[in-house]
Amino acid sequence: MTAQILDGKSTLKAIKVELTQRVARLREQGVVPGLGTVLVGDDPGSHWYVNAKHKDCAEIGITSLRRDLPATATQAEVEAVIDELNADPACTGFLVQQPTGLDEMALLSRVDPAKDVDGLHPTNLGWLVLGKRAPLPCTPMGCIELLRRHDVPIAGAKVVVVGRGLTVGRPLGLILTRKSENATVTLCHTGTKDLAAEVRQADIVIAAAGVPGIVTKDMVKPGAAVLDVGVSRLDGRIAGDVAPDVAEVAGWVSPNPGGVGPMTRALLLTNIVQAAESAAESAESVASAAATGS
Repeated sequence: MTAQILDGKSTLKAIKVELTQRVARLREQGVVPGLGTVLVGDDPGSHWYVNAKHKDCAEIGITSLRRDLPATATQAEVEAVIDELNADPACTGFLVQQPTGLDEMALLSRVDPAKDVDGLHPTNLGWLVLGKRAPLPCTPMGCIELLRRHDVPIAGAKVVVVGRGLTVGRPLGLILTRKSENATVTLCHTGTKDLAAEVRQADIVIAAAGVPGIVTKDMVKPGAAVLDVGVSRLDGRIAGDVAPDVAEVAGWVSPNPGGVGPMTRALLLTNIVQAAESAAESAESVASAAATGS
């Protein structure tokens, strides 16, 4: 068996086309979505990610509000920039690029939850638990969108998530068990006893432990879908969590890079547009109520 490729790059392109149309409709209503970023220091990886995000935005008509600070920036200085973006109506949503070298939970918590395009604010994660609509984490939703757009069945599927991190593993388990997904989820990690036995039961495997090659060919059920979310450095190169020979038994496999990474970018753009659409709907409702005197 040779696995079908879950192509994140081509899916990102398709989503950009769809979002371009939605942004155009918003502009016709006088609403221009804007992404803000807060970047601290000179980390090359962080600069690459922020540049890529703003490039994506420019391609679909979203404006950029970029705030780059030196590595010497204090907690108070970064918080002041967050307050500025919270108050700026031109900023639909924004993110604080990690790492900052500061108290990142305090910075994240200071972001207006409605403008949290990463979907990781404690309030938004709480709404996820309670089942209320709120911005959702980009990488977990990117995984789900990648599966959907390649017609991988999710409803009723047995899913094993390997990794318990805040940005992927934990929220992904919650999202997959919603009624809109209806999967049955087992959340595993590096401390799981007999990890191979757990993974072998899965129709869908999502590896997000950050351990190179933790999911191997002998652990995967033939025909399963396997998504590689892990990013590690091995001998100076990026290494994923899924061994290359898994493609010999899996039904679908996401490449790394080129699989889930582009989908994270796609869902970030989606969150920005959705936030702008929600704001436009709220403004229209207020205007309608005022016109009718209700």
